[in-house]
Amino acid sequence: MTSTGTDPLAPRLPSPLHEVRDLRFGRRGLRLLLKRDDLIHPELIGNKWRKLVPNIAAAGGRPLVTFGGAYSNHLRATAAAGRLLGLPTTGVVRGQELADRPLNPSLARCAADGMRLRFVDRSAYRRKAEPETLARILRAAGAEDAYVVPEGGSNAEAVRGCRDLGAELHGRADVVAVACGTGGTLAGLAAGLAAGQRALGIPVLKGGFLGADIQALQERAFGARSGTWSLDDRFHCGGYARTTPELDAFAQDFEERHGLPVERLYVAKLLYGLVTLAEEGAFARGSTIAAVVTGRPFPEPPAAPAADPSAPAAAPER
Repeated sequence: MTSTGTDPLAPRLPSPLHEVRDLRFGRRGLRLLLKRDDLIHPELIGNKWRKLVPNIAAAGGRPLVTFGGAYSNHLRATAAAGRLLGLPTTGVVRGQELADRPLNPSLARCAADGMRLRFVDRSAYRRKAEPETLARILRAAGAEDAYVVPEGGSNAEAVRGCRDLGAELHGRADVVAVACGTGGTLAGLAAGLAAGQRALGIPVLKGGFLGADIQALQERAFGARSGTWSLDDRFHCGGYARTTPELDAFAQDFEERHGLPVERLYVAKLLYGLVTLAEEGAFARGSTIAAVVTGRPFPEPPAAPAADPSAPAAAPER
């Protein structure tokens, strides 16, 4: 259903799903679909809309405070939501040393949207889930009465919101893959899929901790582990916000093949992982794989005036 009216957060749902013809999948008897969650809303992109809107509803009109690194998509989405709704927002940014530096384009966008930025040292940031540390951070930010949205927006409300993503894909794919930061999207997606479907997460951070986090999120949202899901930790390229020349070359090639701007921090790693897995024979012949496109490049490239970003590419299979 597509929402209408004057709601500034009105989404385009369900998000478009279309097939791309890619020889790297086709020659192994596989179909690749792109679930264009990046087209849900012009400013709350992809899974950010699915996770933030339930939290905004829970906030009940209170100011929002949330957390993220210097390049956080989540901070930008929260700042945009605050501007659109007239809600005060505060962003707690990892890295006290950044306070004395010029804002990067991502944080500058947050500030332009009215978000108050508060920088904390990395040690305190790591302990932000501890009640005493969180209370200290909120006092220092003047946000004691605000509604706290966790880093990445991942909590029980967000996970239940992302369950609809799985429901939109019922019967459409055998495997649904998504890039993972904090794990909330995968936790909800897996719970929403039908029996016989499985979810695959490609973490963009290194560390191997995400499986336990996702299970904990599902237990808080649904009472128990839900759905069939797994992770492949090989494609983080060194960690969050890190890329490699090989990944950049892959993403540029994918853009040229399919006319889709590829966001580097999440989507490129997802697609690179799926191509690698296909070449390794990880998917049974005849399988359909759906890749969830959760974001767009930032800053966004100029749009081609005649292009319809939701339409399947008409180029021949490559």
